[in-house]
Amino acid sequence: MPGPEFFPRPRRIRRGAALTLVFAGVLATGAVTDALPHEGPSGEGETRSGAVRPSASGVDRDDLVRVAAEAVAEGGSAAQAAEEVVSRSGDRWGAVYDPREYEKFQQTLDGEYTGVGLWARSAGSGRVEVARVQPGGPAAKAGIRSGDRLRSIGGSPVEGRPVTEIVGLLRGEERTSVSLGLQRGSRTWTRELIRTTLPSESVTVERLDGGAVKIRVSSFTRGSGERVKDAVEDAPDGAGVLLDLRGNSGGLVAEAVTAASAFLDGGLVATYDVDGEQLALYAEPGGDTGRPVVALVDGGTMSAAEMVTGALKDRGRAVTVGTRTFGKGSVQMPSALPDGSVAELTVGHYRTPEGHEVDGRGITPDLTPAEGEDPEQRAETVLSGLGPGS
Repeated sequence: MPGPEFFPRPRRIRRGAALTLVFAGVLATGAVTDALPHEGPSGEGETRSGAVRPSASGVDRDDLVRVAAEAVAEGGSAAQAAEEVVSRSGDRWGAVYDPREYEKFQQTLDGEYTGVGLWARSAGSGRVEVARVQPGGPAAKAGIRSGDRLRSIGGSPVEGRPVTEIVGLLRGEERTSVSLGLQRGSRTWTRELIRTTLPSESVTVERLDGGAVKIRVSSFTRGSGERVKDAVEDAPDGAGVLLDLRGNSGGLVAEAVTAASAFLDGGLVATYDVDGEQLALYAEPGGDTGRPVVALVDGGTMSAAEMVTGALKDRGRAVTVGTRTFGKGSVQMPSALPDGSVAELTVGHYRTPEGHEVDGRGITPDLTPAEGEDPEQRAETVLSGLGPGS
């Protein structure tokens, strides 16, 4: 079973007979979920053994597993019993997942998702547009283009609905169908698309006017850290980097540390505690410490993405631009239940290199765009003012 986690999962809670994904938007927009190895004495990523201690939420993990096992022995559901314990604990990020849900989460670790290869964005006045179409995906093969208006999904109008909810409706089981109502100019039509497994493209690289490079990281999936490092190494000598972490809801902490290492020559990335034990994460040596960097963040920058932001900000390695980040700085520890489901409880919190707590507070950027000002344009202006790297 993996070790502690620093990133959000949608929390499952019970409302009557129904199970509701409160943070479904987090998953829909690409949140990835796995654990940071918690090295034991052998250094093999095992969890530490020793005295049993309660989680930060006041629930003992071993007791949770015991309650689940007793429920199974009595012919009940381990997941249901665990859900009741987690729900009573008041743990905001506590969660219980059945085996199929957990398998889906693992899929995201490899940078994959099941959908139609279409991203949505708000176009004002409640309108929803296609923001991007993934080459080779079902939407692209159906002739859908960026800028097309998205009117309905599965026959239900999407006007005025949150984009994260819309993206969640586009995702689903592989080989299932979903109908999309679309409009281009005066033409309206409906297309039936078959969902398939697609790469998430969590890291994209773009050359900006003036020679700077924009590295957009939507989530820290497996391999994303190395892709960030490759993008920095491939950038022209002295070119600035705009690291866009807006809407990045987290990911694998090891990948986040690798991404931070692209801009640091070793040193502290973050400290964290697990069951009261103080631990630390360090950057790999050899990163590019010369070129100027601007990190662009917003209220959707969460968890492992906040860890990267805090490290670059506190270490004086980047100017941060945007709005206050989400403030998810807690650590979760998953525990296997007898029926194959997985329960998680908050066991601690992480802090930036200067010791600032993130959970419930977020990170305030160095510069906040004026009302109505385009954040990305402001970030580019700041980057150009930093001059070439030395």
